[in-house]
Amino acid sequence: MAQTLRYRQGVQWRADGQSTIERATPHEAAIGISFNGRPHTVLMATPADLEDLARGFAVTEGIATLIDAVEITEADKGFLVDVRASALSKARPRSLEGRSSCGLCGVQRLADAMRPIPRVGEGPIVSHEAVQAAVAALGDRQSLGRQTRATHAAAFADAAGSILEVREDVGRHNALDKLAGALMARGLDPAAGFIVVTSRCSFEMVEKAARIGASLIVAVSAPTDLAIAKAEEAGMTLIALARADGHTVFTRPDRLKVYA
Repeated sequence: MAQTLRYRQGVQWRADGQSTIERATPHEAAIGISFNGRPHTVLMATPADLEDLARGFAVTEGIATLIDAVEITEADKGFLVDVRASALSKARPRSLEGRSSCGLCGVQRLADAMRPIPRVGEGPIVSHEAVQAAVAALGDRQSLGRQTRATHAAAFADAAGSILEVREDVGRHNALDKLAGALMARGLDPAAGFIVVTSRCSFEMVEKAARIGASLIVAVSAPTDLAIAKAEEAGMTLIALARADGHTVFTRPDRLKVYA
């Protein structure tokens, strides 16, 4: 597997002078994903936890839920990941590569982009303190992010706010897909806790969370209007602007309570 870190030199300018520095940068590579040998899309992602990425992508895209095997091959210009599954749903077609900043790149029709979102279950009741605890703990779990300041993370926390799993990537959607795959591999139920992402919360992030059955998502940055609307449609609790001093609940506040 390729290294996730590479070191590059740059000339750092400051008002009092300039100097040559070396900076850690996250590796970004082309990841070709196929299903049963048939090419589906190319994602730009950090080439780590690729099996988790493939499994999570299959589920969050609604392509497959039961996966037999994942085969990973390193190629000259990236990596090829083939997902083997006996039952595949019709995937929305893509004609372009998926950039690290885009969750719907290459989708050809508006109807495919704006699919109905599944309703989530009731899920756990969590405290505001649990949300804050998970947000506070996430920074120490981002090894790649601390070194590069150029990646996103997605984490899964239990109802008490303890983080159980974290995945990182240059793309926020990829990080969430990797997390989904990791939860599948560990047998952790997304409906039993909540998801925390370090990025803004766009509607694709809400859709991916809903497709794995998570009833609550927490974003460090701001949500879009469509993300809020989709969370309402899914019956999901959407919390955003989660910082050290608090957070904002935009949908389904009944899942939050203050514990004495």
